[in-house]
Amino acid sequence: MRIFCTRSGENRLIIESNSLIVLNDLLSKLSYRSTLYHINTGDLATFQFKNHEAVFPIAIKHPLITVLYDMGTAPSSQVTITTKTFLRYEQLKVLLDSIRKFYSSIKVIIADDSLKPEPIRGENIQHYIMPPAQGWFAGRNLAVSQVTTKYFMWVDDDFLFTEKTKIEKLVEVMEAVPELMIVGGTVNGNQFHFSLIYEEGKGTEGGCLHRKSDGKFHSVPGYPQCSLASGVVNFFLGRIDAVQRVGFDPKLLRLAHSEFFMDGLGDLLVATCDHVSVSHQPRARNDHYTQFRYPGKDDSEFKLQLHFFKNHLKCIKYG
Repeated sequence: MRIFCTRSGENRLIIESNSLIVLNDLLSKLSYRSTLYHINTGDLATFQFKNHEAVFPIAIKHPLITVLYDMGTAPSSQVTITTKTFLRYEQLKVLLDSIRKFYSSIKVIIADDSLKPEPIRGENIQHYIMPPAQGWFAGRNLAVSQVTTKYFMWVDDDFLFTEKTKIEKLVEVMEAVPELMIVGGTVNGNQFHFSLIYEEGKGTEGGCLHRKSDGKFHSVPGYPQCSLASGVVNFFLGRIDAVQRVGFDPKLLRLAHSEFFMDGLGDLLVATCDHVSVSHQPRARNDHYTQFRYPGKDDSEFKLQLHFFKNHLKCIKYG
């Protein structure tokens, strides 16, 4: 048997042997080690034998540090409820009362960018005052940044908890299928799920994003009441580390929801379930709030401009 080692800096190793057994034994002991530091890259190793050649892709990744959460047994140690409020204190107080009816000790985090903030007091309530009218996604970022539990439940400030709002049932799904990062429920029976299909462009050309309303994929294994989707209604349980990794674009002030799931496409595994629901309070007339809630054409145009630039798109299709 002969082994030829190439000079330093070269990347070839030649092994010759008359014994196939010896050759296989030696090859089984060969190991690969990258000489360049990188946290996420790859390499190609080529094996040649007579007229045959095989190429082996090698992933080079730094191992991740494990992050553990003390889950406990009570929902209060597993989930934090988060919401964003603006000029709707009456609705917010009704929401808080309904939460306390079913979850007496769960922590509630409120991001508030109202023009004239009012105090919100109560045990296990964290009320964060923002500069006025900072917007929908800025408030979401603030709220989720203060979560210390493994999961958070996002709710609108005019929702209403009922006997069907079983947070622990969504936790069960997430724990049973750890690849899931967001699981949505229903609001007054409306799941509002959608699918996203992205077609990459050629060369430097931007891609196309297709958003299909009511779109979903197959059911979640073991949970036929849940199906995989790309986006869900504004009532969902999220894994805090995954959601913080994607984040909410604070440039989007009022017209925003699907955009979070678009930014997380390919990173967030999402499901929609119909066995957990929250109710919606009756619509209350608030002319001051309405002035901000329903923006004009400029906001819609800005959102599309942001999409096309940030996500490098040539087209967006809604269906």
